[in-house]
Amino acid sequence: MMKVEIYTDGAARGNPDGPGGYGAVILYTAPDGTLHKREYSRGYQKTTNNRMELMAAIAALEALIRPCQVDLYSDSSYLVNAFNQHWIESWEKKGWKRGKNEEVKNQDLWKRLLDAAAPHTIRWHWVKGHNGHPLNERCDELATAAADGNQLIADPGASER
Repeated sequence: MMKVEIYTDGAARGNPDGPGGYGAVILYTAPDGTLHKREYSRGYQKTTNNRMELMAAIAALEALIRPCQVDLYSDSSYLVNAFNQHWIESWEKKGWKRGKNEEVKNQDLWKRLLDAAAPHTIRWHWVKGHNGHPLNERCDELATAAADGNQLIADPGASER
């Protein structure tokens, strides 16, 4: 099974009524032993940072063609804790409710993320804040570019992932 590292970042730009964007970086080693990087970034309107982080993870996982062993790094403790602390299992058991019978927000995105994650073996890692990790910082750059330009940045020539 191929090993892949994914680094995500969501940036809502501090204004839920303004532009926001997300970025994801996929690193993998090709069969010939060379290291490859795929970058994805997208700008969206009127959303929140947690939603952006979900979209970044979805974009990266949906881009994987075959089942992989994935280490996914996020600066969103919410996203990482949803898996590491088994929040999703609890939400599913309660009919996508949490706490005092409160509806889970962004159910469509969580379910899409579960579908994207299903073929893969994933370890979820929290990268605390913006502590200078170069790949986390690169995702920040992608998300900021997407937020400012509302553009899609992707590598269409990626046939081997």
